[in-house]
Amino acid sequence: MQRFYSEEQQLLLASVRRHVEDVVKPAAAAIDRDDVFPRALYQGLADLGLFGVSLAETAGGSGLDTTTACIVMEEIAKGSGALGNAYAIPVEAAHFLHQHGNAFHHGLIPGVLSGASIPATAATEPDCGSDVAAMRTVAERDGDDYVITGSKAWVTFGKVADFILVFAKTDRHAGHNGISCILVETDRPGVVLGKSETLLGMHGLAECQVSFDGVRVPVGHRLGVENQAFKMAMGNFNFSRLLMAAMALGMAQAAMEDAIDYAATRRQFGNPIIEFQAIQFMLADMSKDIAASRLLIHHAARLFDAGHPIAKEAAHAKLFTTDMASLHVSNALQIHGGNGYSREYRIERLYRDVRLAQIYEGTNQIQRLIIARQLQKEYA
Repeated sequence: MQRFYSEEQQLLLASVRRHVEDVVKPAAAAIDRDDVFPRALYQGLADLGLFGVSLAETAGGSGLDTTTACIVMEEIAKGSGALGNAYAIPVEAAHFLHQHGNAFHHGLIPGVLSGASIPATAATEPDCGSDVAAMRTVAERDGDDYVITGSKAWVTFGKVADFILVFAKTDRHAGHNGISCILVETDRPGVVLGKSETLLGMHGLAECQVSFDGVRVPVGHRLGVENQAFKMAMGNFNFSRLLMAAMALGMAQAAMEDAIDYAATRRQFGNPIIEFQAIQFMLADMSKDIAASRLLIHHAARLFDAGHPIAKEAAHAKLFTTDMASLHVSNALQIHGGNGYSREYRIERLYRDVRLAQIYEGTNQIQRLIIARQLQKEYA
């Protein structure tokens, strides 16, 4: 597909690829082993201007498109799935602030793009994930302030964030039609950073629980119209799902490349195992499905940039790619045999990291519901 990239995309891809080869890949195992937020690597992505690659120039971005953001994500995730995940957070936050924020929020975008200000988003709760309407965190109006009380779980960057976009009930009785999004600085009284979980993979993302104990925030910190944050989030989910699909695609591509290299050098019964039909069929299926995933992602990205609704297409891309990646990373590990089970080989880390992709930004069961409901609307 690179034959059809614009000159600007080609130059950017070459720059990102060099950075990943020279800086990211050599550090990826340490990110996984140490499970510490890689601040210098995060800053390196910011210094390349990658956090604003698809943001409008009027907002301080590069003014490129969503396809380009997905190209960048794929390349970063090839080097480190965790750093790819880290790349998505500021990219999505900058878009959300620009699209739904006021002058106060817009003033924060330069810091996000430069890496000086680290954002986070808090929607999921200990007892509430896919069922967003069941959230219990509340933001009660008190004069010119909101008072926020509740707890959030799985807050990526929670331990290091300068501010958090908090989704909370501003109308307790209105279900998903009573949710607002409010920006909360993490140094405000009542913000409590809780425990981090010991995760299977995707290490180094400073994830933790965050509690809000009567946190007082000015009403002007709210993004968009009160009680309309669910609709805002659903629109932005389409963008974020494309990034998550591209992240899984990058890891699948890395796994295939590792499998080919290993199969070409590993000998059994006197021959390189890449000459065995069983291995060849596995590699062929990887190549086929990776190509199909890339087409799904780029197709949805082009529709998104053209202003078309893409709920179904984003779900197609996220569902197919993350299921594909989980299958073929597993097959790539199988090609490595016992060595694939060793941390001496990258495939072991890819196997653990890629599993989150089927859960993140809406589980793949939710993606199937979205697709089915869109089909009902189209063919009713």
